[in-house]
Amino acid sequence: MPELILIVDDEPGILSTLGGILSDEGYATLATTSGEEALALYGERRPDVVFLDIWLADRDGLETLQALREADPTAAVVMMSGHGTTSTAVKAIKMGAFDYLEKPLSYKRTVDAAAGALAWKRSLGAGAAEWLSDPPRDRRAQRANHPEGERRFEAAPPLPLLADTGRRQRTISHSTVVYGLGLHSGQRTGMVLQPLPENSGIHFVTLPTGIEIPAHVRAVAETDYATTLSGEGESIRTVEHLLSALHAYGVGNLLIKVHGEIPVLDGSALEFCKILEDVGVAEQDEPQREVVVDRRYEVGSGDKVLAIEPADRFSVSYLLRYPPPVGEQSYDFTLTSAEDYKREIAPARTFGFMKDLKMLNELGLGSGGRLDNFILVGEDEVINTELRFPDEFVRHKILDIIGDLYLLGYPIRGKVTARLTGHRHNIALLRQIVG
Repeated sequence: MPELILIVDDEPGILSTLGGILSDEGYATLATTSGEEALALYGERRPDVVFLDIWLADRDGLETLQALREADPTAAVVMMSGHGTTSTAVKAIKMGAFDYLEKPLSYKRTVDAAAGALAWKRSLGAGAAEWLSDPPRDRRAQRANHPEGERRFEAAPPLPLLADTGRRQRTISHSTVVYGLGLHSGQRTGMVLQPLPENSGIHFVTLPTGIEIPAHVRAVAETDYATTLSGEGESIRTVEHLLSALHAYGVGNLLIKVHGEIPVLDGSALEFCKILEDVGVAEQDEPQREVVVDRRYEVGSGDKVLAIEPADRFSVSYLLRYPPPVGEQSYDFTLTSAEDYKREIAPARTFGFMKDLKMLNELGLGSGGRLDNFILVGEDEVINTELRFPDEFVRHKILDIIGDLYLLGYPIRGKVTARLTGHRHNIALLRQIVG
């Protein structure tokens, strides 16, 4: 049977046009101009996706969205508006909408939104539906052992430098869903985070294709402006901010289902920290191991050098130098606790320069940059925001290093010294360590 899509809009023309587009793509459709009737139809027919207008005659679209999500936490809802604002779109996404479309509707965006919402719905499955309805803790613990049915995941290959940390392995307490925007794709995206058993490692699964890509340096395909992992023709972009938070919180067993690119959220790792704290970090029975650096490793040349050497703890010392208004900045950070990381490093946002925007656009990058999810630097000043730290730029570089280095598959113990380096150097250093 074709998937069923419910269209809710108070304009008959939109109902007709949108119904025609979706029918041409092979979907079955229902239509109504009423929010109240939409809730009744959803209860009776359980459509796979809902296209819902913000403005309805009898009921506010956001209220209808909330009611749908309360009735079914896995409801896949695409919001539409011809008069919406950025704040309305952000609110809708935070309330659980899968996507947000501006009128007049683009054929391609409409079809992509329908396909993406359906893929998202399928990815959740019955098990995720129970998770999202907030089951009891004992049920959560039971599902943590088998989040993917019979599918099994293995940790990164062991290295000769591994040693016990004296701590236990960690995953998350229960599954959660995160919605947002892809920084470089500019597309609405989302991901499911699911716990995995001990000795599983961190793994990405692409939506809707289901290709598994391990969070490991061997899967790194690109390092231009962000770190991209690839496998079997599929890619996951901008993984470093999420991995940075996972590294800091010691989460080493996790399944991440995502459509193309990790949501950028506010451009830092702070929101990922809050998500981990909201869902809870669960200790597991097996001991945690880390990579203990046994000698000095170094990559780069001239002014751009990245090195790591033996030390008692994991620390990063970074020197950054850009033309004004950024200038020269340096910062030293030792990862002693998740709390220190959340306070000193996680809030630092990604940044870009006005002079590079044309080139980034030509490369198809930076399309998701918005006034609230990165720092835009002009010739004389920061254009779009107030800095969270006077040295926010160098702190973000440290955030990226912490994330990229987690692609060893284990936490790391050693002193990192970086000077004017980026993602390419981070990955080159890991490849030298792995050998």
